[in-house]
Amino acid sequence: MRCQRPNRGLRWTIPVSGDAVKQYLYQVRPRRLAMITEGPDETESAVLRDHLEYLERLAEEGIVLLSGRTQTADRSTFGIVILQAESETVAKGIVAADPAVEHGVMDAQLFPYQIAVLSDSIKKPAR
Repeated sequence: MRCQRPNRGLRWTIPVSGDAVKQYLYQVRPRRLAMITEGPDETESAVLRDHLEYLERLAEEGIVLLSGRTQTADRSTFGIVILQAESETVAKGIVAADPAVEHGVMDAQLFPYQIAVLSDSIKKPAR
């Protein structure tokens, strides 16, 4: 499975079965709280669209396992992305290439992670 970022030449692969795949969680927080409390400005809106498209593309490629955000609208607001990658270096590259991080709309922090329980009943919510 591959994800390519056009014009950058970045490529990530998920190893085939038998190879070590590690899980990571990255947390994102808005740099500008008003983006959440008052709404995004024009530039932030464009970056957030790119951010969502990026995560959806990585999910289609099997790299992103889950992403979402809290439904709060205050300083406690954050989003998470759970992904799988062959190494922390690769995971850091995926985080750095997230448009919301790359364009300074959100700050991100990466953690090694391991899913312990996974429900078969998870359904993608309608938008």
